[in-house]
Amino acid sequence: MPRLARLDAPGVLHHVIIRGIERRDIFQDNKDRDNLLSRLGDLFPETGTSCYAWALLSNHAHFLLRTGRCDLSTVMRRLLTGYVVTFNHRHSRHGPLFQNRFKSIICQEDLYLKELVRYIHLNPLRARIVSDLNRLNTYKYCGHSALLGKKKCEWMTTKYVLSFFGKTEGRARRFYNAYVKEGVELGRRPELVGGGLIRSLGGWEAVKKAGEKGRERIKGDERILGDSDFVIQVLEEAEDNFERYYDMKRLGYDLRTVEDRVCKIFNLERKGIYSGSREKVKAEARGLFCYWAVRELGYGLTEIGKRLGMTQPGVGYAVKRGERIADQNNYLLINESVM
Repeated sequence: MPRLARLDAPGVLHHVIIRGIERRDIFQDNKDRDNLLSRLGDLFPETGTSCYAWALLSNHAHFLLRTGRCDLSTVMRRLLTGYVVTFNHRHSRHGPLFQNRFKSIICQEDLYLKELVRYIHLNPLRARIVSDLNRLNTYKYCGHSALLGKKKCEWMTTKYVLSFFGKTEGRARRFYNAYVKEGVELGRRPELVGGGLIRSLGGWEAVKKAGEKGRERIKGDERILGDSDFVIQVLEEAEDNFERYYDMKRLGYDLRTVEDRVCKIFNLERKGIYSGSREKVKAEARGLFCYWAVRELGYGLTEIGKRLGMTQPGVGYAVKRGERIADQNNYLLINESVM
């Protein structure tokens, strides 16, 4: 079965899971863990990404993130690519370290933020990396210790999480700690890491035909954690994007069309887009091309990167640049009245 497209939007809450290929360790010692933490300390503030919970295990790691200035795929790509290069060099190995792409689950904040913070922070105890709650309270490689004030973690957004437990810091920490203790008896909580009924019901079209009564049974698919209304809202927003991609292609819009439009705006020949030049006009043209190709026509960053001779992160930055250019100048690829 083909994998589903990743769902993302600015400000969305994600439970992110990274796993080692063939369940192998992604951390061989604390130097590896410190390396990843150092990268997080640079990357999250730079990209405006908020982190509410995290835990590093042996062969996988969990994060609860809210996207900011950069989309989730760009953030994770920068994090994992840099880490793999260092890990492979340090341990004299070659090849991929992580299992496929990372897993991300969009989460309904009002229902699941507290639950997920507790679930993620209890992972080292469930995995027997720490022997008891007292050890977890001071465990360096988990956000739980930061919420309790036992360890410092400047890139973790602790105040926001604590605000769910009390109005003062001391009170919030006491109630948070009691809440975590209550969670020990709840076990692994598989319902918090995806799964659901969308596929078993025959897909999204079957869900829509089932009507309100049928929708009440739906809790989420593997990309979404929330109640029925939240699931339907997220999927409908995603479907709107896919329908737009289809409409654009049905009207004959393709990469050649985007090239023509960009060249007309910037008074360039096609080779100007592909030149790789840092000259302002060519860089802006390349940015607008990337923005329309990715956001309007639905092309992937990898495909556009190969076409332009750019890295995936480079295309991601270009998309952001192109979005600013389009907004500031009111540039449109197509007249909206045509659609």
